[in-house]
Amino acid sequence: MTNKTPHGIQYEGYRPVVMGRNGMVCSGHPLASQAGIQILQKGGNAIDAAIAIGACLNVVEPMMSGIGGDGFIMVYMKDSDELRVINASGKSPRAATREMYLASGIPHKGIISVLVPGLLAGWYEAHKRFGLLSWSQVLVPSIELAECGFPVSNILSNAISEDNLLCSFPTSKDIFTRNGTPLQPGEILYQKDLARTFRLISEEGPETFYSGKVGSKVVAFSNEQGGILSLQDLREHEILWQDPISTTYRDYVVYEAPPNSSGHVLLQELNLAERFDIKNMGFNTTESIHMMVEAKKLAFADREAYMADPDFVDIPIDGLLSKEYARERAKQIDPERAAFNVTCGSPWKFQKDLNPPRSIKSVRNPVEDTTCFVVVDRWGNSVSQLQSLQSAFGSSLVARDTGILLNNRMSYWHLEKDHVDVLEPGKRVRHTMNPVMVFKKASNQERKLVLACGTPGADTQVQTNFQVISHVLDFGMNVVEAVEAPRWRSLQDGTESNYPHRVPDQLLLERRYSDDIRNALMIKGHDVKVIGDWAATGSEMMIYVDQDAGALHGGADPRRDGYSIGW
Repeated sequence: MTNKTPHGIQYEGYRPVVMGRNGMVCSGHPLASQAGIQILQKGGNAIDAAIAIGACLNVVEPMMSGIGGDGFIMVYMKDSDELRVINASGKSPRAATREMYLASGIPHKGIISVLVPGLLAGWYEAHKRFGLLSWSQVLVPSIELAECGFPVSNILSNAISEDNLLCSFPTSKDIFTRNGTPLQPGEILYQKDLARTFRLISEEGPETFYSGKVGSKVVAFSNEQGGILSLQDLREHEILWQDPISTTYRDYVVYEAPPNSSGHVLLQELNLAERFDIKNMGFNTTESIHMMVEAKKLAFADREAYMADPDFVDIPIDGLLSKEYARERAKQIDPERAAFNVTCGSPWKFQKDLNPPRSIKSVRNPVEDTTCFVVVDRWGNSVSQLQSLQSAFGSSLVARDTGILLNNRMSYWHLEKDHVDVLEPGKRVRHTMNPVMVFKKASNQERKLVLACGTPGADTQVQTNFQVISHVLDFGMNVVEAVEAPRWRSLQDGTESNYPHRVPDQLLLERRYSDDIRNALMIKGHDVKVIGDWAATGSEMMIYVDQDAGALHGGADPRRDGYSIGW
């Protein structure tokens, strides 16, 4: 492989690996990464930095996430060896029923696409349990950025110009345009209302959002626009503290968020890949790409059949993650031919303490924009965090006088009555967000953190994480080589998250793959579509922890405004 690129060692690398000893932040925007490092330098830990970064990304990357949305936070505390997931996903409003959407479907934008926002409560509970600095301290950088403004990047400017509703709806238009003209690169974006909202939250805590002044404004706006969000919905919101799920891969243990996150899909993909000699197949060869795509298809078929809110359905998660089940499923991968119309497997016989339902229906139905960031501090604590509005700018509606963009997460629901993820009031929808940490196996059972990583990108997430983890663990890439490598993305009809869940069965390849690889994949039966050199959805963030040298290595995906800063 070439090392002719500026920072490639064994493989291509266009940016340097950022290194530090006292802390590392990789996030979706340079100003957010800078805020995280400043918090670490002031004596904060990884959790303090994560809340500061998340709040700043609400300001500087408004199309990706914010307190009008939701998220998942994985926290590792080294001294106590505690590894937990904070599930900050919101439920569907109490007034949301399947029947109200049947006639016209679930809209992708607008007020009835809004699900209960859960992110702020997740921030607060994570900070209350693990943070060192005060709550008000960690929100200072976001308040300053919202109040004083910041220059709009090319990516943000393009995102604004592509959203017609954002540029025309009065409360959104006033912020993101100049008299209807989308903000141009380098223009200053001010968010005075959002600054006031964050200041109020810093003083009063999340109660002002879930039961106070801010929440009342959000609900009043929703009512004014014909929405269904109520004060009761906000008051009843609770985050979940969860234990992560995991599998082993080679000499490592990979941890993920449990359902209603799609984290199990990545673990199933790794279990399937472990059945093959991927290293001998070679990096990004026809053989390795084909095998990984076929593994992805099997895991996604299982997700479609079994994964939803575990408070509403029994999920055979132990069976899905069983090595024996992976051995059985891997037999369905034909090394010479791409599979279509892939069906779910039968994990129940590998599942303890649960009985299968009387019938299993794998329903085949006729660009999430999220953000991810990772932090490691001087004490070895780590956070992998994802937060989202669902698609770009969510519903595209800013709640009047709050500066808060509301999500459009309702567009993830299914409306088929017998679908496992069918819309019901007060239910958590299936999520694509999946924070990841990888630890080295140790004979004394002590966990040693190796990687903290994750990416935005809807159903691309578990596919991108699959690829970059393999790049590091199977091929020895550094973090920059891993996140910058050419990527593929498999589209699988009937398994996509966005309503109405229909897509062509295609394999998207970045143009940097050779013609020989593309043609060989087509011979195997893949319907290949070539996209731009760096056009794969997602923006992988990755920190490698060198336990022997005591160094932290950061790599941020150049496909968006990602930036790594070490200390």
